[in-house]
Amino acid sequence: MVIETRERSTTTSPVVMLVMATLGFAVNFWAWALISPLGPMFRDSGTLGSLSESDVALLVAVPVLVGSLGRIIVGALTDRFGGRVMFPLISAVTIIPILFIAFVALDSYVLLLVGGFFLGIAGTAFAVGVPFVNAWFPPERRGLAIGVFGAGMGGTAISALTTVKLFTNVGEKSPFLITAGVLAIYAAAAWLVLEDAPGRAVPTTSLAARLNANARLSITWQACILYAVAFGGYVAFSVYLPAYLKTAHGLTPADAANRMAGFVVVAVLMRPVGGWLSDKFGSIPVLSAGYGVVAVCAAISAGTPPLDGIGTVAFLTMAAALGSGSGATFALIAQVTDPGRVGGVTGLVGAAGGLGGFVPPLIMGYVYGRTDSYAIGLILLSVTAALTLVLTLTVVRRTAATGGTNA
Repeated sequence: MVIETRERSTTTSPVVMLVMATLGFAVNFWAWALISPLGPMFRDSGTLGSLSESDVALLVAVPVLVGSLGRIIVGALTDRFGGRVMFPLISAVTIIPILFIAFVALDSYVLLLVGGFFLGIAGTAFAVGVPFVNAWFPPERRGLAIGVFGAGMGGTAISALTTVKLFTNVGEKSPFLITAGVLAIYAAAAWLVLEDAPGRAVPTTSLAARLNANARLSITWQACILYAVAFGGYVAFSVYLPAYLKTAHGLTPADAANRMAGFVVVAVLMRPVGGWLSDKFGSIPVLSAGYGVVAVCAAISAGTPPLDGIGTVAFLTMAAALGSGSGATFALIAQVTDPGRVGGVTGLVGAAGGLGGFVPPLIMGYVYGRTDSYAIGLILLSVTAALTLVLTLTVVRRTAATGGTNA
């Protein structure tokens, strides 16, 4: 793959760029998660007709699917055009489906699915930020920097804490209008402030050629599996946890959303910690510990222990493990991937992570609809985490040792 290097003198601080990128990620993830906290309310209110658990699961999962697959293209476009262009573009385009939902779709299940489909564009912001931040920092600091950027996934906590309250107390359109306004402000600020790193590697080959080349890298498919479990598990819980807590534990929508926000906050705080630990000790030990913890905690949660004891401890510990594993995955990518390919690889891996979050809510809804139990879904998560632990300790360890060159 041919790479051009653009040299440009700049006095811009990498820390300022990291802060702006993290804010952009948080704001777009806030938008991406707008529908999730409202899912149980739509089902119970009857305004959209009679919705089943599977209907709600599909409604909250559609933005995840689109945001995931869209990262493949957006990551490759970021390699070519840079975060300076892509961050404000993604933020501005996301405003359109938000306004569509607010003014057109709130009383129609089908139109909500359509709006949620295009709302998924917000989820592609992740594939913009990773290569953008990666280019601003030296290799020994990239794990921490990308982990800090990844903390922007806490935008889902903002949605969890505010959406239901605004929807019920201020007005049905209010959470969407506020988010659209914040996105507009960020898009303008990003256009004025963001700069791509000097010396950024710019690919000159076609998009298709780059996607094909990146897909052939061993680190790509291995990181796809790692991230599908780590970040996919986080996304799955962040979008489905309100429905799970309401159904399995009888919580109100507001209480369930608040507890989901706690899960998100723990995962968010642990993501930069995972990147920092990977810089110091290597990604493999951090990933291995994370998957081991998830396997144990998911198995415990399958028994539906009470939330005033081991139930909450298990979920929060699992959140910490998923967050650190997400940070460690991209620390690994930064360590073994050519800088000019980080965006493309990030897009593919990010898509896998999002898809990892798309499938579990559908499985949980399907299983619960037929068994009145979430145990099978959580046991499947435990088994998946255990298998990923084995993969990490064998194949991925060899890839890390050889710098990502093994086929």
